[in-house]
Amino acid sequence: MVKPNIIKIYLDTCAFNRPFDDQIHLDVRFEAEAKIHIQDNIKQGKLELVWSYILDYENSVNPFPFRKITIQKWKDLASVYITENDKILSTANSLMKKGLKSKDALHLACAIEGQAKYFITTDKKIIKRMAGFNRIVVINPITFIVDNYGDKEC
Repeated sequence: MVKPNIIKIYLDTCAFNRPFDDQIHLDVRFEAEAKIHIQDNIKQGKLELVWSYILDYENSVNPFPFRKITIQKWKDLASVYITENDKILSTANSLMKKGLKSKDALHLACAIEGQAKYFITTDKKIIKRMAGFNRIVVINPITFIVDNYGDKEC
């Protein structure tokens, strides 16, 4: 059942891993903080998380056991789980023509299939290539927070 006024989001593997990245660079630290804020909103039921088989796959090959376990726990908080189907593969093939790598295209296709309004990533190449795409908003975690919460208490 879809909850009214709750935004559906999809976090890609880069976004899930951001808090584990080296925080020496200010942009990485800000993205990590924004991603943690987004996660807090998922836990509070203010956002709905879409999860996919490609997230499962990429996380399964994560070479860092603690990261793998921590990220996998988010699957339990997802309201939607997307499995592979012909429509996703077709959408992913179309997205690859825009210059996306296959796994990135699969993530984005799953987000679209899950009816997420936002695809949140820290990958600047994906954001740049998908600028102006009208089926889903491809956005950085910082921009997502600023655009959706700005001065509001969240």
